[in-house]
Amino acid sequence: MSLWFVLALMTAAAVFAVLWPLGRAPRLRPGGETAIYKDQLAEVERDRAAGLISAADAEAAQIEISRRLLASARSEQGAVVTTHLKVRRAVALFALVGLPLMSGALYLAYGAPTLGDFPLAARPAVPPAQASLETLVAQVEAHLEKNPKDGRGWEVLAPVLLKLGRTGDAVRAYRNSVEFNGETAVRRADLGEAIAAAAGGVVTAEARQEFERALKLDAGEVKARYFTAVAAQQDGKPDQAGAIWREMLKSAPDNVPWRPLVVQALAQLGGGAARELPSDVATAANDMTAAQRAEMIGGMVERLAARLKQNGDDVDGWLRLVRAYMVLGQIDKAKQAVADARQATGGNPERLRVLNDGLKGLGLEG
Repeated sequence: MSLWFVLALMTAAAVFAVLWPLGRAPRLRPGGETAIYKDQLAEVERDRAAGLISAADAEAAQIEISRRLLASARSEQGAVVTTHLKVRRAVALFALVGLPLMSGALYLAYGAPTLGDFPLAARPAVPPAQASLETLVAQVEAHLEKNPKDGRGWEVLAPVLLKLGRTGDAVRAYRNSVEFNGETAVRRADLGEAIAAAAGGVVTAEARQEFERALKLDAGEVKARYFTAVAAQQDGKPDQAGAIWREMLKSAPDNVPWRPLVVQALAQLGGGAARELPSDVATAANDMTAAQRAEMIGGMVERLAARLKQNGDDVDGWLRLVRAYMVLGQIDKAKQAVADARQATGGNPERLRVLNDGLKGLGLEG
């Protein structure tokens, strides 16, 4: 409010500086016709003094010249005043309306009218670009102690605390974010993740509640779906966990950033889901990052597909390829692999029977 008051005073001073000289009466300089009449009056006076004309004639001439002089002066003054009045009105209109509008437009375009006040005492001694992450977190926490209902501040602080390993503080920050910003599927899922992290990675009943709330708000919330599968895995239900992760891969584009994480989870999953990946792929992937694991799995699956196109007698290889495609969520490729496998083994009834038996229960048509 104080900023706008100062700006208003500055604008008023600028307008006053423009209008002040416009309010003063213009100084008129004698025109050419007026000067001629004055010269004629002086000449008549000289002729009378020299005796060239009589006093009566001189007086009559002076009266006539004076009448013409007054008429000329009034005409010139009216023209000048009219011209000056138009100019002054135009300049005054610009000063009163145009100048504030133009200044306001420039400020809205290049200024920051929505930026809050930042008192000098509250400014950090070290520029934010040079401050450490811990220092910045401490400054935000100090701000939130004074402004505990700043939902935006809690939302920004929560993931940073989780990244720093301060899981208990992260849970509190996420709870405040939900309370002061409102409930969304993303915020509920983030809170559930923080609760699970605080429990050492275990999806507790409290964390599971948050994921369920998130899925009620948005059935496609990725993080909630992922941790629901983690909870199923921890409950000893690997098939259920694998089904959730495979469905996530099936319905997602190939370039989503979380795909490697889900592929890694499937590769490490015990029970039936683990058997759906080639054993050499799962073994080699143990010590890799999620991105490296996904890249390696994709490469090995493609190499297996290329080998089977050259030699289609390997029924086990076809089954491994179909299951790998399903784990990766590439259902169309899995169906195409089934068609190619049946075509390759169609000449051998025994191989075809083994193939069909292996394909049972995979949920693929045809």
